[in-house]
Formats: sequence, structure tokens, C-alpha cells
Amino acid sequence: MPEPYDVITMGRIGVDLYPLRTGVPLARVDTFGKFLGGSPANVAVAAARLGRRTAVVTRTGQDPFGTYLHDQLREFGVDDRWVTPVAAYPTPVTFCEVFPPDDFPLYFYRQPKAPDLEIHASELDLAAIRDARVFWMTGTGLCAEPSRTATLAALRARDRSGITVFDLDWRPMFWEQSAEGAGPAAGPAAGPNGAPTGAPADGPTAGANTGVTAGAPAGANTGAATGAATATTAGPTDGATDGAMVGPTTGMTAGAPAGTAGAPAGASGGVSPSARYREALAHATVAVGNLDECEIATGEREPYAAARALIDAGVELAVVKRGPAGVLAVHRDGTVADVPPLPVDVVNGLGAGDAFGGSLCHGLLAGWETARTMRYANAAGAIVASRLACSSAMPFPHEVEAALAEGAVISRAPGAAR
Repeated sequence: MPEPYDVITMGRIGVDLYPLRTGVPLARVDTFGKFLGGSPANVAVAAARLGRRTAVVTRTGQDPFGTYLHDQLREFGVDDRWVTPVAAYPTPVTFCEVFPPDDFPLYFYRQPKAPDLEIHASELDLAAIRDARVFWMTGTGLCAEPSRTATLAALRARDRSGITVFDLDWRPMFWEQSAEGAGPAAGPAAGPNGAPTGAPADGPTAGANTGVTAGAPAGANTGAATGAATATTAGPTDGATDGAMVGPTTGMTAGAPAGTAGAPAGASGGVSPSARYREALAHATVAVGNLDECEIATGEREPYAAARALIDAGVELAVVKRGPAGVLAVHRDGTVADVPPLPVDVVNGLGAGDAFGGSLCHGLLAGWETARTMRYANAAGAIVASRLACSSAMPFPHEVEAALAEGAVISRAPGAAR
């Protein structure tokens, strides 16, 4: 019988195209770097960098970008056996702008529908998912069919065995037009005066999923870094929005207050995103999210109240990312870890949250006490925030240990503007 995977993630994947210079508007950028992207894919890469046996369940287009993503997963040591092609839809592409320390607009192109929302329950290897030591799924996987049914089928197969992590991953633009199979609209959306709508960032949502804000001011939803902060302190980001999120959304602003940031009437089969989140929480043992995401999932925005509400919803461990204020972790057994951010000179906050997530998996698998796991995850996120890329920037164990020993991350990516 094959050895169970340490970590299996499920959900979004795509190609990130990042400017090779910082501080340059997208309209003036002439050179880009191409990287593996998508939060669940990045989390799998992050855990693999730390020595864990990982795999991802997702789908790409049947195109050259899909081939590239397979090549990258293998290069990073992530099993791609459950990454399958969808002929009908192109592989998603995401562009970003990089304005350190706290402005990283994202432009998602997932039209007419992203292949990763075409995961079918009948195609899942439920035995492997059930046996994995950690299973990681995201809120985006609940936004449309057939992905929603497949995600819930995977959660039910787990039956709360092992460690089942729900990355709250609230991205309104992916829900707005996902009524019964409709995919997100194409083209970047903008807010007033053409400003990006500020939706949660993708894999890059560093802070979004890492617990550290890559330079966003307190309260800001830069999702940037899990460990990154305003260029001087890296703390769990309080927002899933890694900088502004301009995406193939219809213009809905990311970050709408709870109760309004859901899909319009009829979307998601007439059931609110909050209800979908509650359904998934009943099957999870760990929940991870920033304040915006916690509010969508529980209606609570105050960190301790949100953590308690997540535990009441069924999880054993609630991890609340608060941007520059750090990360709060509360366990059902009463253990509380309130961990401050790690100082970092931010280059790009995108991806820090995913480094946080992969390191969270690593610490949980190692059986570390909660505070140690949060410190380690914060450090990993801060390291990625100090680098330009995401997936290829995920740290190795010796780099995380060095950052913890030094008490800060001060390096910059070569050639990054100051």
C-alpha cells in the first residue's frame, strides 16, 4: 500500500506574470517573470520545500501554460498526478504590479471560467485524500460547481480524520458570477477613479493566508505577507487582499462588509457564501483566515470573537491573521498563541500567506506547540515577502531557522528597487 501523503491541497492554480522591476506601473512594464501561482499550489510547494511529501488536486487548460505548470510542480517536488486538463477553458493567468511596501494590485484572467473550478467529485481519489496526513482546501473551491460538490465530497471523505485545513480564502470576485456554473467575468475590475477594487489576492495573498501583512498598515487588507509588514514589521495580514485585487470581476469591491460581500441573489444556487463556509467548517479541524475572511465565515471581526466562533463552528484550531498586529491562534483545549510579526524589508507581499500555510502544515505535522508553529510560519511568510517571486521564493528549513535566530528578515531580492 502506498505511503500516505503528508499534504494534499485542492483548488486554484495558474500562471503568475510578475514585473521584473518593482515600482513600475503595469502599463510601462516590458519584462515579466513567469511563475507557478494559485494559493493551494503554492502551499503545496511551500510544504515540499520543508521536506514534506505533497500533491495538489486541480485542473489546468489543455495548453502550453498547463504544460508549464506540470513542469513547475514536478521541479518543486509536488506530485502532479491529480492535475488534469480541461479542453474548454484556458489556464488562468494573473498579472501584478509591485509597489513596496504595501501595494500589490493583482489582475486575474480566469474567463470564461477557470479550469480549477471544473474539478468533479467522480474524479477524486478519495482514498488518497482520506489517508493524507493534512488535507488543505480553500473557500474559492466552494464558489462554483462542480468544484463545490467535489470539495465537499473530499471533506466528507476525510470525516475529520487527520488534519483538515480550511483556508477561508475569501475572494468576492470569484463568487459574484458563479451562479450554477458561471465563471468569473473577464477583465480587471476597478473601483472609484479607476483604482483597483482591492479584492483578496491569489496565491500571493501573502498576508491573506499567511498571517503577516506585507507592509499593509494596520487594518489594511494587503494580505501581503504572512509575516511581512509595513516594510518594518511583518505580521499576519488581516486581509485576504494582497494589495488591491483587480480581477476578472464585475467590479464588485473585495472587502465588502459581511452580509454584502456575498454573491448576488441567485449566485451559488441561491445559498450565501457564509452558509457555504459554515457547511465546510463542520468538516474541518483547522481554519485559517484574515479578519475579512473570518467575518464572512462567522460574522465576527474582533480576533478573539472570530476565533471562538470558528471553534464553535467545529474546528479544533482557529488561526486569525491580523496584519501588522501579528497572528492569533486559539485551540479548542484553551491554548492561545498571540504571536507578533517578524520585521522584514518588503519587496513583494504576494505569496507570503502561502508560505505561512505550507509552514503551518509543517509545524502541525511535526507536533510542535502552537506558538512555535506560528512563529515558524510567520518567519517563512516574511522571507517570501522579502523576495520578488512566490512559488520559487518559498524558503528551505535552514532559511526559516536563520530568520528566527536573527529575529528579522532584512534581505532584498537582487535588483529590487529601494
